[in-house]
Amino acid sequence: MKIVIYGATEVGCLLATEFFEDHDITVIDKEENRTDEFDKLDISFVQGNATDINVLKSADILNSDVFIACTALDEANIVACLSAKKISGIRTICFVSKEEYRNTMELDKTGDYLGDFFIDYVIWPEALLTQELFRIVTVAHALDVENFADGKARLLEYKVKRGSVIVGKMVKDCGFTKDTIIVGIKRDNLLFIPNGLTEINEDDKLIFMGTSHSLDILAGTFFHEKEQVKSVAIIGGGNVGYMLAKNLEDMKIKTKIIEKDYERCEYLSQELHKTLVINGDGTNLKLLDEEEIGESDVVISVTNNDERNLLCSLLVKQLGVKRVISRVSKVLNIPLFEKVGIDIAVSPKTSAINEVRNDIDETDVDILATVEQGEAEVLEIAVQSEFHDKKIMDLRFPAPAIVGIIQRRNHVIIPKGDTQIRQHDILIIFTKADTAQKVKEYFKVA
Repeated sequence: MKIVIYGATEVGCLLATEFFEDHDITVIDKEENRTDEFDKLDISFVQGNATDINVLKSADILNSDVFIACTALDEANIVACLSAKKISGIRTICFVSKEEYRNTMELDKTGDYLGDFFIDYVIWPEALLTQELFRIVTVAHALDVENFADGKARLLEYKVKRGSVIVGKMVKDCGFTKDTIIVGIKRDNLLFIPNGLTEINEDDKLIFMGTSHSLDILAGTFFHEKEQVKSVAIIGGGNVGYMLAKNLEDMKIKTKIIEKDYERCEYLSQELHKTLVINGDGTNLKLLDEEEIGESDVVISVTNNDERNLLCSLLVKQLGVKRVISRVSKVLNIPLFEKVGIDIAVSPKTSAINEVRNDIDETDVDILATVEQGEAEVLEIAVQSEFHDKKIMDLRFPAPAIVGIIQRRNHVIIPKGDTQIRQHDILIIFTKADTAQKVKEYFKVA
């Protein structure tokens, strides 16, 4: 695959390093932004600005497969992606740092606004970081995780522990979260697709598909360890802190936010209804002690400054907090944070790189993922006209299979039996590997 990257930034370097061994990489940027790290890679470098169509042509955009814009300027990324899409129809991935840009660009892909001039995938790293932090805080360790539909849907696998409330219950009586489907069970080395009457046993491995948010809630409800997180303190009330607190409110976890800026505190107080908002400096040990931050189950420092996050994290460690998570802007700083005792260091850039990897790996393939060492497959199948308006319950698969997700343009639907599929829908189907070909042939049009 031929990939063009616009931006000799840290993200651009991470992307080039990730993909250059298996793909043909070209990086576009000004020569002064080129670092020694790029010279160590077997890649091409084109000088210039990718908002210029001539520069794009110099990078052989017409014969490329993916264009990724990841400069520090949102506007430049957007214009470059739109230009690349206009002249070549290439798949475009655009990095942005502001929520409004992500919302606007995604709006262009909806049914009312869809045209030839759009960006395929907009990545807002802070949103991805929030999702990762939420999973770390609230979700027990999954055996397997796969992301679909640009991260809007996922597959998660969990093992049923002794004493779980679902042991001995039939699937239909478990009360699993809305917008989730149990698509597979591995029991005694046998993988099968369950139905509503299937009884859950201890040590079963359960495979779920659903929307990312619903699966997060499912995991927190059914698959936590005995000592659940009941209280969380967040230092930093920016986008990540705010979005994380909002998610934690939904989980009914007692949450505090410490934010230095008074006006931002006023905004947080208006938007968050169950979170205690504290106006103060997270590096103030006296404040942390007075607000009993040391009593929190988890403390997360998510300011925009690595040095401040490190100091805040060390201070709350001193107060006795057992689990401390810190945001790290510079990926190279992660080992330092871990070395000095921070439990978990996470970077929005790392989250974004993983998202790009998933997106590129899914391009032009029918098999999105394999599960249980290849025993099962997740297939992506486009609906043809012959299946338009057919109900899920009326599909007659020639082998055991289940439709876990329907991707309809920019929307994700977790189907029920009476859900109608439409032409051009993308079906994400779970089936056993040894019969997957039969399922694919069922949807082929002669």
